[in-house]
Amino acid sequence: MVYMDDDNVMIDGVILPGLYKSMEVTTPAKVDEQEVEGSSVKPKQAVGYEDATINIELELYDSPNATKEEKLIVIQNLFRINGQELPEVHQIISAHTGIRNVDQVIFKNLVSKEANNKDVLKVTLEFLEYIPETIKAKKKGSKSAAAASTSSSGANLNENYSAYLQNNRGSAPKIADKTVASPATDEE
Repeated sequence: MVYMDDDNVMIDGVILPGLYKSMEVTTPAKVDEQEVEGSSVKPKQAVGYEDATINIELELYDSPNATKEEKLIVIQNLFRINGQELPEVHQIISAHTGIRNVDQVIFKNLVSKEANNKDVLKVTLEFLEYIPETIKAKKKGSKSAAAASTSSSGANLNENYSAYLQNNRGSAPKIADKTVASPATDEE
């Protein structure tokens, strides 16, 4: 779970150390452009939306309880523990992301930056909206896609032809002896 209020950011019950500076939520539209020969204008077609990206900026300072490096270790362990192979899905709770319809995220990127001013470590956490894909399985023995499309398009066909497609259409004639001489001859 990621929880945010005016002063704190919480991920899975751990309040992120440091000073919360900003949060940015970006959700671009997906647009296809087509090349048209002889035209300088590219026609555009809207095809949906990209997943949202959430960027959170923090500043880490030394404090009596922990150094800025120790605070960075806490954030690093939330991002990726040694040996972790896949990023985890987190719940995000924030008025800002709630308005933007984002409730599940993956911790996508962690950037830490140290400048000439050694008193501060600037940290950017990047989250990517996670929308689980639902996959429906078919029962074994159900109609195949081709059979389903034939039966659905059968409404547009002549009744006799539709009946012909659904019934046994016969088979090729059987030849008992496949080594019998053919009536065709080869010229020598």
